Parts: sequence; structure tokens; C-alpha cells
Amino acid sequence: MPPLADTNELRAWLRLSLEPELGAARVRLLLSVFGMPQNIVSATTGSLARYLDPALAARLRQPPEPGLQAAIDDTLDWLRADDHHLLTLADPLYPRTLYALTDPPPVLYAHGRLHILERPMLAIVGARHATADGERNARAFARHLAQQGWCVVSGLASGIDGAAHAGALEAGEAGGGTLAVLGTGIDRVYPPSHHALAHRIASHGLLLSEFPLGAPGLRFHFPQRNRIVAALGQGVLVVEAAARSGSLITARLAGEMGREVFAIPGSIHSPLSRGCHALIRQGAKLVESGQDIVEELRQGALPGTRTMPAAQPATPDPAPKTASPASETPASPADATPPAATDPEAKALLKRIGRDPVDLDTLRRDLDWPIDRLQHQLTLLEISGLIDRTADGRYRSGN
Repeated sequence: MPPLADTNELRAWLRLSLEPELGAARVRLLLSVFGMPQNIVSATTGSLARYLDPALAARLRQPPEPGLQAAIDDTLDWLRADDHHLLTLADPLYPRTLYALTDPPPVLYAHGRLHILERPMLAIVGARHATADGERNARAFARHLAQQGWCVVSGLASGIDGAAHAGALEAGEAGGGTLAVLGTGIDRVYPPSHHALAHRIASHGLLLSEFPLGAPGLRFHFPQRNRIVAALGQGVLVVEAAARSGSLITARLAGEMGREVFAIPGSIHSPLSRGCHALIRQGAKLVESGQDIVEELRQGALPGTRTMPAAQPATPDPAPKTASPASETPASPADATPPAATDPEAKALLKRIGRDPVDLDTLRRDLDWPIDRLQHQLTLLEISGLIDRTADGRYRSGN
């Protein structure tokens, strides 16, 4: 059963989290003004319109539309199963480290063992198309960290993520376990080849997602997921990464939030070493064993004690390509032309984003674009190094 026994309270949380166009940052604003969700959904249209578009304020005063109501009912049905949980911002088990975000998810869907959230955490990330050495390193580092009581956080992707989860599970029940942050709904697994791994994690660790049930692995979901991976732990280890990759974005976000950033060096001839080498040049800690990380964190390197300078776009290098439409980051070959050079929409978005950080709601309002179209273009520009996403979830020019 859900941690919150009050079904009406749960329905109010779900109404806010699932309402189209509302968004996590606005929900946090409304909560700061009105208190609990029931106060928001029962507020007058005039009161809500002080903080929301009038049409959206009016919609919140109406009963949920049929599709939204069905999603709320389906979630309540899902919660009746064993080890299915919904954590709200008001829940004692909601990860407090996510409060560092300006847009912490109003609700988190969880499947597995909630006590994992009470353990110290460290994220391990890296290339999807990793080398054999990279996967061995991820597995060995994760196993050692889990044996020392650390919960290993990653994103369930192919390559480094999967190897890190598997290594942590090898530490057994006495280990720190592993937590997978999904870029899909909690009831879906991407890539499909990780169904068995996801089942093991749900049985011995925890699956976590901010996306509603049934949500597919849309391209912009994965960078959005990465901010949670970066925020959850006391640090992040990058095992392998190309010069432009989602792993570097995760590392930059972690550094901006005061988390420790670690990187494993590799061959100067390998494109998947370039990202790690760039991080080391920018201040990340070079590590050669899991014990290096344990000792560094044992010395008191806690969130906020050290920061790494924000990463600058590195010289483009060949990166592995994938034909999957739901690939976690767009392929970035060395001779690729940044999207802003050819795409009129990307040009318009890039022109709107300057050196001063701007939030998603402002961009959507100024450009009058659908949210999925806007997030897709933001993802492409971020991976291209033309814009940065700050630790508080806003965007600024990367040049």
C-alpha cells in the first residue's frame, strides 16, 4: 500500500504531477504558497491565477479530464501491488538531496526496497556502447563500493550503467545495493534487454522514476533523468565517455551541486577516454580503484564541500551511434554540424537563450511551442555543447 493512507491526498498529488503544462517547478511554487496539494486544487481560480496562466488556473478548478482521471485511477491500482510505492515531496522517505533542484519531481514512483534510500549513495555513469574494459571497471568499482556499504546509483542504460548495477548486486544482501533511475515509466524497461536486470534490482534494490506509468523512453526523458542521478548521491563516477555525452552533463550537474566528481583515465587512443580526460583536466578526481573513492569520501568530501568548474564544451570526437529512436543521447560524430547551423527551430531557440539562465516555463511561453517539441530541441542543443543546463534546471548559452 502507498505510504500515504489518505487516498484523497494521493489523488491531489497525482492531479498536480500529471496535469499537462503544470510542471515540477510550478508545483513547487504552488506548494510554497498554498501548502499541501489539497489546498491547491481547492483554491479559487483568482488565487491560482496569480501564479498560473488563467486558463490553467481555471482547469485546475475543474474535475480532471477523463484521460487524466484514468491515469490517476491506474496509479492507485498499481500501488496495491507489493513493493510498489509513491513518494511525494512531503514523504519522510523522499530523498532530501533532490531538494537541491528547483524542479524536484512532485512524486516519485518506486518499485522495490525503500530502505535503500537511507544508505549513502554514489552514481556511476558512462558510455552506452562501452568497451569491454570499461564494463569490467564499472562492475568492479560498483561491487567494491557496494561491499563497503554504498548504494550504487545509475540509469539502467546499456553499457556502463548495466555493468554498474550488476556489480553492485554481486555484493549480495550484505552490500549497499543499487538504485536505478529510469527514463521511462516505472512499469516499462528501456532497453528491453534489461528486463531481467530490472527484475533483480526491484527484488534486491530499488527502481525509481519521475515519469507516469506507461511513459515511453522519449529522447528528452534521459537528460531529465540525469539530473536526478546527479543529485541523489554524494558523488558521481564517470567510467567512460566520449567528448560529448550525457555522462558529462550528469558530471557537470553533480559538480554544480557540490558533489564530488570522479573519473577513470583511459587510453589516449580511445574516443571513450576523451570525456574522462576532459573532466580530470577540469578538476575531477582521477581514480584507479573503488577504494580511492571510498577513502576520498571518508575524508569528509560531502556535498557542498568541493565543486568542479562547470564543464566547457570539448572538441567533438567520434561517438558510438545507435539506430534506436529512443537512444539516450543523439550520436555526435566529429564531422557533425551542430543542429543550430541547419535547423530553423534550433536557431530560434538558441537566439532566445543567452548568458543569463532562463527556465523552461519562460521559454515555452516566449516561443509558444508544445512542451515535447521544446524539450527535444533543448536536448539536441545541450548535447551539442551549445547550451548548458544549470544545477537549478535553467538553460544558458554554452558559448
